[in-house]
Amino acid sequence: MATSRYTAIVDQLTADIRDGRLSPGTRLPTHRDLARRHGIALATATRVYAHLSRAGLVVGEPGRGTFVRDQGGYGGLDGRRIASASRVADLSFNQPLAAGQDEQLREALRHMAATGDLRSVLTQHAPGGGSRDRAAVATYLLDRGIDVPPDNVVLTAGSQHGLDIALRVLARPGAIIAVDELTYPGIKLLADDRALELAPFPSGLQGPDFDALAALCSRRRVAAIYTMPTLQNPLGYTMSGAQRVRLLGIAHRHDCAVIEDGTYAFLAPDCGPTLYELAPERTLHVASLSKNLATGLRFGFVVAPDALVAHAKQAVRASSWGTSSLVSALVTGWLADGTVTLLEKRRRADARARQRIAQRALAGLDYHGQPSSYYGWLRLPENVRAERIAHELADAGILVSTAEAFCVTPHPPNALRLALGTPEHNDLAEALDRVRQIVLSAQW
Repeated sequence: MATSRYTAIVDQLTADIRDGRLSPGTRLPTHRDLARRHGIALATATRVYAHLSRAGLVVGEPGRGTFVRDQGGYGGLDGRRIASASRVADLSFNQPLAAGQDEQLREALRHMAATGDLRSVLTQHAPGGGSRDRAAVATYLLDRGIDVPPDNVVLTAGSQHGLDIALRVLARPGAIIAVDELTYPGIKLLADDRALELAPFPSGLQGPDFDALAALCSRRRVAAIYTMPTLQNPLGYTMSGAQRVRLLGIAHRHDCAVIEDGTYAFLAPDCGPTLYELAPERTLHVASLSKNLATGLRFGFVVAPDALVAHAKQAVRASSWGTSSLVSALVTGWLADGTVTLLEKRRRADARARQRIAQRALAGLDYHGQPSSYYGWLRLPENVRAERIAHELADAGILVSTAEAFCVTPHPPNALRLALGTPEHNDLAEALDRVRQIVLSAQW
């Protein structure tokens, strides 16, 4: 009887949440009140909430209670993109494109068809990429301060694939990877898939807490530190030169590898040396041209130390055999003719313009965005639940990410990450004005 009652309560609460009768952000009864209301034991009430938490329907916060999680907008790695409005502004994911890029692609394909070596793009290149393509990337990397021979470049199908390769090289199942407590969601997905443990260290808008990172590495055997030193996602901080040296000092002292994510570094090219430049013997530099060119062109790379290159190529072979020969030819052609350089310059100007739009629209709110970044961090007042705001925005046709998508600890901060790179400028301003209105109205 107790089991059937437990199941009935779980089913009823699940239905109420999924059908919208319990809206996102609703505070549920305490464990004790739930037990009293349904005539069950306190331990059974605790099991009910634990089941709902595992299902991603509720979240418990010490000292505050249990709340219904957002099931709309983009609330996590597998968040359902739901918007009832016919017109949608996506502030949950950056897919920057410049005017005329479709015609640029059309022209490049025409040129390739007329003059290119089509036979070569119909054959499978060696794992890690063909020598000509790797040489083009190595030349491109010189402007990023990374001077390596083409043999140290391993091509991947985007930076997510590159991170997967880095983890395959550095960590066996059960290994510990140190990460910011608010970090890129893709590393969470990979760690879960590869049975790795993510050990968080605190970070803020000014960067990581290095004392906490050092203490973590002293206390536990950390295989690698994953970091995004330039325009970290989601907080947007950029490490100073001294901070980069300190992080590498910790890695050296505790013999940790470093995975450097350079996905957004092209937006701030003068921010300081890469970690690979400072410590090439222990750093794997991972990046892509997805944000520089287009997210649909899955082209990325890992720059690996000499001792790990063969292992990295073997990991590419095991995971996907290799990258698309057609995409590689297209992208490396754009590297050679200056198209990538031109688009990166436009992206930097575009990011600054979008950040100015955000600063104007969200003035007076607790919003933080680096001038050259494609995203910003909006902290909400304690009485305004992020899940509820995300749900209301989704109903208005605006998709955002809650802090939960990025959080490695059990209790995410009450905040939103706003991706600014996708909508047209006028649509972005309109969407951010709506964000402001909904946040302010929720305070009253």
